[in-house]
Amino acid sequence: MLVENTQIADVLLITPRVFADERGFFMETWNQNVFAKKGMNFNFVQDNHSKSVKGTLRGLHYQTENTQGKLVRVTLGKVFDVAVDLRKNSPTFGKWVGAVLSDENRQMLWVPPQFAHGFYVMSEIAEFQYKCTDFYNPAAEKTIIWNDSDIGIEWPLNSEQPLLSEKDKKGVPFCDAKVF
Repeated sequence: MLVENTQIADVLLITPRVFADERGFFMETWNQNVFAKKGMNFNFVQDNHSKSVKGTLRGLHYQTENTQGKLVRVTLGKVFDVAVDLRKNSPTFGKWVGAVLSDENRQMLWVPPQFAHGFYVMSEIAEFQYKCTDFYNPAAEKTIIWNDSDIGIEWPLNSEQPLLSEKDKKGVPFCDAKVF
C-alpha cells in the first residue's frame, strides 16, 4: 500500500496493492494492522454506499457533532473527490484538496474528522463507498454551498450545472459555516 500526503497534511491519498490476472483482481481495502503500521489507526463504525449519475455533485457535507473521518473509494466509475479543512487553528483552514478516484486507479482518500467532504461524478454512473469513524447524526449535519467563492474549488464541470439535492442547493457560504 502506498500512502501519499496531499497539499493538506492530514488528508491522505492511498493506493492499495492490487493483484490482477486474466480472471480479474484482488485488493485489500482495509486491514487495521496494515493501516496502523502506516500511522492510520482508525476505528470505523459505519459503511456507506451511494450510486449517482453523471453530473451529480454531493456536498460539501460535515457534522458538527459525531464528526466523521471517512475512508472513501469508487467501485464503479469516476469522481472528483474533495476535502475542505474546517479547523480554524489549522494552517490550511478553508483550503481544499481534490483527487480523481475511479474504479480504474482504485485509489482511496482519507478525509479526517472536521473536514467538509463532497464529490462530483465524472462518469456515466459512479458507485461511491466509504467507511466512517462515527455514526451519521442528521441533527448535526451541515452543508457548505458547493461553489463558495472563498473556498474556490475547481470542480471539473466543463461549464455545466451540476445535479444537486435540495439540501445541497441550500448550503451556506463558508463565511457563515460553523467551523471547529
